[in-house]
Amino acid sequence: MTEETPSKSPSPQPDQVASRRPLGSRKSAWAGRLANWAVTQGYTPNQISQASIGFAALGALFYSLSPFGPGILQFLWLILAAATIQARLICNLIDGMVAIEGGQGAKDGPFWNEAPDRLTDLFLLVGAGIAAGNPGLGALAAALAIGTAYLRELGRAEGFPPDFSGPLAKPQRMAVLTIGTVVAAFYAGAWTLNMTLWIIVAGTALTIASRSMRLIGNLKKR
Repeated sequence: MTEETPSKSPSPQPDQVASRRPLGSRKSAWAGRLANWAVTQGYTPNQISQASIGFAALGALFYSLSPFGPGILQFLWLILAAATIQARLICNLIDGMVAIEGGQGAKDGPFWNEAPDRLTDLFLLVGAGIAAGNPGLGALAAALAIGTAYLRELGRAEGFPPDFSGPLAKPQRMAVLTIGTVVAAFYAGAWTLNMTLWIIVAGTALTIASRSMRLIGNLKKR
């Protein structure tokens, strides 16, 4: 067992590898060490996936608290909300590494790999909408985010490779939300978060359009 990658049992199956989101961070030393630590501690991929829901729920709470109290508290809540976004993404990265490279996958793993992501998008984006004073905008962003995942899985159900294309797939969407949240902690919180959510809505709508056209094209060619 090396410090870069978790200990392996069986080799990952080709279909498992093909269905994974391509992430450069998966090859980083810190991710390998963290996944290795999770394996040695006995954490299962499903537990890590479930933890992402907890982080997102905390993020929604921090967002919801941010409009209240003195400025220093508003700053603190938004910085903590941004931290939970990154914690959610780390869970999303590590659960797959523990499951595949670590050979710890379970039969119900596909459910826990996908379902928590839909909840975490909902919690974080609606939470950001509440912080912005515009929960409807947050709900729209969340609905569009869930729509991108639906199209990806619809394509897979039709036998095509999963479409992780953007311009605002999950990693990019969460990067925009993280940056916008940190900026909002320092400047014009509600206004900045509104602008951030509008960027996410526009970019995610374009993502849905591009994935839809690609899927329709693939179906017509079949």
